[in-house]
Amino acid sequence: MLGLGNSVIGSFIAHFWLPLIVSAVLTWLVRNRYHNGLNKYPGPFLASLTDLWRFWDVYGQRPDITHRKLHAKYGDVVRLGPNSLSFADPKALKTIYGLNKGFVKSDFYVVQQSVVKGNSLASLFSTTDNNFHAQFRRCVNSAFAMSALVQYEPFVDNTTKLFLKQTEHLFAGNPEGCDFTRWLQFYAFDVIGEITYSKRHGFVEKNEDIDGIVDYLGNLFLYVAPIGQIPWLDRVFLKNPIYLKLSQWGIIDATFPVARFARARMAERLGPNLSGDPSKPLLPVSTEGKAEPKSPDLLSKFLASHDARPEFMNDTLVQTMAVSMAFAGSETTAISLASVFYYLLRNPSALSKLRKELDDAALSGIFSDYETGLVTWTESQKLPYLDACIKEAFRLHPAAGLPLERIVPEPGVEIAGHYVKGGTIVGCSAWIIHRRPEIWGEDVDTFRPERWLVDETLTGAKKEEQERRVREMNGMMFQFGMGARTCIGKNISLLEIYKVVPSLFRRFDIQFKDPNQEWKLVNAWFVKQQNFDAMFEVRDLVKPLNEKLASS
Repeated sequence: MLGLGNSVIGSFIAHFWLPLIVSAVLTWLVRNRYHNGLNKYPGPFLASLTDLWRFWDVYGQRPDITHRKLHAKYGDVVRLGPNSLSFADPKALKTIYGLNKGFVKSDFYVVQQSVVKGNSLASLFSTTDNNFHAQFRRCVNSAFAMSALVQYEPFVDNTTKLFLKQTEHLFAGNPEGCDFTRWLQFYAFDVIGEITYSKRHGFVEKNEDIDGIVDYLGNLFLYVAPIGQIPWLDRVFLKNPIYLKLSQWGIIDATFPVARFARARMAERLGPNLSGDPSKPLLPVSTEGKAEPKSPDLLSKFLASHDARPEFMNDTLVQTMAVSMAFAGSETTAISLASVFYYLLRNPSALSKLRKELDDAALSGIFSDYETGLVTWTESQKLPYLDACIKEAFRLHPAAGLPLERIVPEPGVEIAGHYVKGGTIVGCSAWIIHRRPEIWGEDVDTFRPERWLVDETLTGAKKEEQERRVREMNGMMFQFGMGARTCIGKNISLLEIYKVVPSLFRRFDIQFKDPNQEWKLVNAWFVKQQNFDAMFEVRDLVKPLNEKLASS
């Protein structure tokens, strides 16, 4: 009887397999369409049926444009997938990214985890576990505090002086020009190498992509951005369980090149005891069982955290921090630097004002270096127009070009007046938030650093109103994220940017190789610039006025 039943079922499937498949697919699509009641939110119809819509949009490498158009058409809440909402209302920021709100990162971030010997490394950036993140951050937070900048500035100075020297040697007066975005990434990589390991990687010295790591990262993000829209695909491709298991057994090497790169730099520092396997001891142990840091670089601080909390900050997490510095420490800083220079070169009046500020500061003797043009962090903080130019570039071109995804906690939360059920993926994009007219004015697409300045000639209510507006703008800046998951390397990135921008402009006259050529943007999670070629001419450093008078 049972065999007869199976035969009937088999015969039925054999005859009606096509309508059965069609019915199953239609059922799945309808379920997606009405999932969590998200059908009430507007957006592309296909996006409500399948994540393939946003996969294809991100694969096209300009989802930031799509998102802006969608919010302009549909309003502050747009459905980007069967279980995904994008919020444009700045009021959503504190709810989604505020402290102790219960939101966790989505699996989009898991796709970005590096692999070493078949093991995924959950970093501060890529972990979806808030408790793990909180413990991890406590272990290393002091290493990234603003107060620690004074310890890292000599490292940045070393690389910046070399960068200025190499820029003059390689590009000053060179009619071939300079691929400025790539050159800035070489600089950022060498700075983070010196801060992390007390040793540059050699990008600037050799003017080449060491171990092909820059190109590798570019290709990796081209993979991460679309695959992150359907994260389970990563388990089919880069993190295939069979592939990873073979790597754990030593049959193949699935270690990501960026992780291999970071471990090679650590081996140079820690010596031959460095193992290729995160399950084996990382640190050379002294008779007291303590790693002895020789310099106050980041690796020394990571090792000190290991000594202080070995039960949590194990060898693998020390490696993870080192890999993270190579992974994200250069890409975002280089993008931000390129945007500052590009917008200043595109806006001669703003560049002229910045040059005057720098020259006036030099004449008054504010700078301590009148030989190389190097500007210290403290000196840069006395330059309000420089600060305004950098913030305006951050606003117009934030490094991250996709919504920062979070998962709504159960049973649900009200976000900017909309009740959203638990389990829904929500997020805001800096490319949307940074262009809200009610915050930054109607000219949101214009590079205007003056919006960040308070007119000191004003008094009373008018001045207070300007100060309030600037505070509000600062509070809505989203380029480093917000809340507990704010980028931990933010202060190091700011240190680099606020030093190298004025240093380069003191030392060189910079212009486009072809003023008519617009850059090309590639949004592969981070919005990288292409076709930004620049020309350099050495500029006489402006001397202090009292020194000029003495020499005359």
